[in-house]
Amino acid sequence: MLRHIKQVSTAQTQLEGGGFQVRRPLPVAGGVRLVDPILMIDEMGPVDYKPGEAVGAPDHPHRGFETVTYMLEGEFEHRDSGGHAGKLGPGDVQWMTAGRGVVHSEMPSAHIMKHGGRIHGFQIWVNLPARLKMTEPRYQEIKGSSIPEAVSEDGLAQVRVIAGEALGVSARIDTHTPIVYQHWTLQPGAAVKQALPEDHNGLLYVFSGELDSNGTHLDDGQIAVLDEGDMVELAVPASAGTATQVLLLGGVPLNEPVARRGPFVMNTADELARAYEDYRAGRMGEINQAVN
Repeated sequence: MLRHIKQVSTAQTQLEGGGFQVRRPLPVAGGVRLVDPILMIDEMGPVDYKPGEAVGAPDHPHRGFETVTYMLEGEFEHRDSGGHAGKLGPGDVQWMTAGRGVVHSEMPSAHIMKHGGRIHGFQIWVNLPARLKMTEPRYQEIKGSSIPEAVSEDGLAQVRVIAGEALGVSARIDTHTPIVYQHWTLQPGAAVKQALPEDHNGLLYVFSGELDSNGTHLDDGQIAVLDEGDMVELAVPASAGTATQVLLLGGVPLNEPVARRGPFVMNTADELARAYEDYRAGRMGEINQAVN
C-alpha cells in the first residue's frame, strides 16, 4: 500500500556550533517535531567559505543517542574524548553512537580553514532505546566509495544506501535498531516505488529540486511525514528543470518518553540532570587529554 503524506513543513535556517549555517527541517516550531526515532535533521550549508572564514562545532558533549554525519562536499575533521580522530570527505559517512557519553568536535579540515572551500552535508540524530542509552560509545566510518549504490532500470533514479535496502542493495552500516537512510537523485521524469517496512515511521526531505509523492507535491527545503503503508512513491515531473535530491529516512519507533535538552537525549528529567552533572564533573572526558 502506497503511503500518503500526512504532514508537510518547511526547513528553517539558523546558526549552530561555532556559527555555521544549517537548514533544519526537523524539529521545527509549528512544524514537524519528531518522527520517532529520528530526532533531528541538520543540512549543513551549502556554504562557500573564503580563506580563514570556515567554522564548525568545537568541543561539545553527547549522551543517549547517535549522530550520523554524511558529507556531500568539503571535508570535516573530528576528534573525541575517547581518543578517536579522523577526517570525512565527500560521500563519507560517520555513524557515531554516543551512548553513555563523549565529548566531540567537528571542524572544517585544515585545508578548508586555510584555503577556503565549499561545505555541504547532513547531520542526523537517531534516538537510542532506554536499554542502550548508557551503552559504550561506538564509531562506524565508511568511505564514500564503499557506500552501496544502485540505479533504476531506466537510469533516471540513483540511490546511495546508508542504512536499509533499496533497488537490490543493502547498507554496510550496523544499526542498533532498524533504520532507513537513503539519498536519492532523481532526474526529470523519474518514477520509483520504494519499499519501506510497514512497522517503520518514515519521512522525505527534499533538499534540491521538486518531488511528487502519491498526490503531494514537495519543493526544495520541504519535509514530509509519511502515513501508514509499505511503499513510498518518488517521482519528478518530466517538465522539471533539474534533478531532485531527496533523503528517505525512517525507522521502527521506540515509543518511549523523550527528554531532551541541548546535547543530551534521555528518557526522564532526572537522567538529563545526571548527564549535565557528569559532563560538568569531567566524567565524559576531555578531548585535549585524549588526543594530541
